[in-house]
Amino acid sequence: MFDPELYDAFYTEQNVTVALTVFAVGKYLDAYLKDFLTSAEKHFMPGLRVVYYIFTDSPERVPEIQLGPQRSIVIMKVEKHKRWQDISMMRMLTITNVIESHIRHQARYVFCLDVDQMFVSRWGSEALGDSVAQLHAFYYNKPADILTYDRNPKSMAYMERGDTYYHAAIFGGTWENVQRLAESCYLGIMTDKRNEVEALWHDESHLNKYFWIVKPTKVLSPEYCWSTKIEHGSELHFARLLWAEKHYNDLRQ
Repeated sequence: MFDPELYDAFYTEQNVTVALTVFAVGKYLDAYLKDFLTSAEKHFMPGLRVVYYIFTDSPERVPEIQLGPQRSIVIMKVEKHKRWQDISMMRMLTITNVIESHIRHQARYVFCLDVDQMFVSRWGSEALGDSVAQLHAFYYNKPADILTYDRNPKSMAYMERGDTYYHAAIFGGTWENVQRLAESCYLGIMTDKRNEVEALWHDESHLNKYFWIVKPTKVLSPEYCWSTKIEHGSELHFARLLWAEKHYNDLRQ
């Protein structure tokens, strides 16, 4: 078991700032953003400076949250695409651009999270690293032959084989490494579009292809992104972040 005080002291001495990006577009804003931010204030990177970057098509509807010391919010307007798949995939371009225009001047580390999640216990500086990937809770203990990589040779995300399946709901690292990942995924997505191809799990397929080629330096256990619907978690002592209840039929209309 790690000592959180040692991790926090190390990064506090370095005067580290962490950026957290989250997209809350369409109905996702009202359904999830307030709980996401409120729980992040309790559990995400305690004791460190944090800048939340909220990307939304409705900035005026972003809820007011009581922020702690050294915490701030930047709200940026983005386009709402007709298909949720395009919202998911095109975030890679937005992340690439905002790192270049803003984050690289303000923060050493960046984490990119989906909004339909909630922090439930410490999610702290022990998660920081040069390039951070998240084990997918549904696949971390499954055999390699059933992992859901993109198997279409026409896609830039194509993988004949792999060793680990990562969840695109969480990725992070230094701003340089996150920018490289996001730009690589975006270029793969756009090449697929030109070839009239779409990867099986969209940006997640491209993320897995990237991490197959460029290995992450730190891999987070499933406790950092867990679903209560999973039955095989007897080995998981506690969770740090949980998937929120999904209502896709309504949210993705």
